[in-house]
Amino acid sequence: MAEIATRAKFDFIRYANCWEDADVLLEALRPGPKDRCLSIASAGDNSLSLLSCAPKLVVAFDLNPAQLACVEIRKASFMKLSYPEMRAFLGIGHSSYRCDTYEKLRPLLSDSARTFWDAHIDAIEGGIIHAGKFENYFKLFRTRVIPLIHGRRAVAELLMRKSEEERKIFYQKRWNNARWRFLFRIFFGRFAMGKFGRDPEFFKYVDDDVAAGILHRTEYAFTALPTHENPYLTFIITGNFSQKALPHYLREENFQAIKKNINKLITFQGDLSACRKEFAHKKFACFNLSDIFEYMNMGEFRSCLMEIAAMSSNNARIAFWNMMVDRIIPAEMPLVTDSALSDRLHARDKAFFYKRFIAARYIKGDVQ
Repeated sequence: MAEIATRAKFDFIRYANCWEDADVLLEALRPGPKDRCLSIASAGDNSLSLLSCAPKLVVAFDLNPAQLACVEIRKASFMKLSYPEMRAFLGIGHSSYRCDTYEKLRPLLSDSARTFWDAHIDAIEGGIIHAGKFENYFKLFRTRVIPLIHGRRAVAELLMRKSEEERKIFYQKRWNNARWRFLFRIFFGRFAMGKFGRDPEFFKYVDDDVAAGILHRTEYAFTALPTHENPYLTFIITGNFSQKALPHYLREENFQAIKKNINKLITFQGDLSACRKEFAHKKFACFNLSDIFEYMNMGEFRSCLMEIAAMSSNNARIAFWNMMVDRIIPAEMPLVTDSALSDRLHARDKAFFYKRFIAARYIKGDVQ
């Protein structure tokens, strides 16, 4: 991971939300009360979701201090606010009181997080779930591209409850026109995504046709998966989550469990190697690794797998995604992929743009 740290910028909010499905993640990792979890921080959503299972510890780690600030302010929100207050503060729906609420949360933040948010009051006012570069990329798609393809009626119909057969008919007859395919391939191509969404350096190891792969997965999401309850699709298409389409950590039924365990969440700035040094006397049973391996060469990927093995308790569970780069655990590693579980969970992954989900476990052995 050291190479990407020198090639890409890590001084702003790249992701204001976690764009991986926590429901899939939790089924793969199955954290229990004796388990420690090591989790890519991103915006904090999925690290918070892990708390709903009452693990012993969740360490949210990231190279980017801005992402850790996102985790901290979410943590403070769960500590201090009621469920409706938390939702309003983060950015679901309208609120005129976010700056006042921030003053209540500010004392709970670390010095670095406090300094970051003091300098980004505009992001507080607008709701922090809207403050990321990736979210602004989707905003461009929603406001500039989709209106060139479909009107409001078609967009509303896309998110209506429909049977799978009705979704397939809608997609083929109403949505999948030539303008959709053409503009989608441009907007979600390597150049546009690198300029407006991800860092261009994140594409260093990408050989596939980026837009073609995402278009294929998007068709799957529009037809095979219920569109009316997909939070990621809803956010992309409408600019926000809805009551019937919320990510796991924002659902009311999970609020109290997360709040009860909120002090078990800590943050750490660094990569896997730094985590191994910092937590040398701890073993982890669950690893949420997002899609970090896409940004590495094969040598770094193998080194990271060995770092994970060294930090793992026996039968530790590991989960990660492939979006554009194939990173499959080699056979000689002490980590074994559960192919059946991986495929089953990927088939219902609401964060539909990933081409592969990998659920694996550590087989105890001698790791130096």
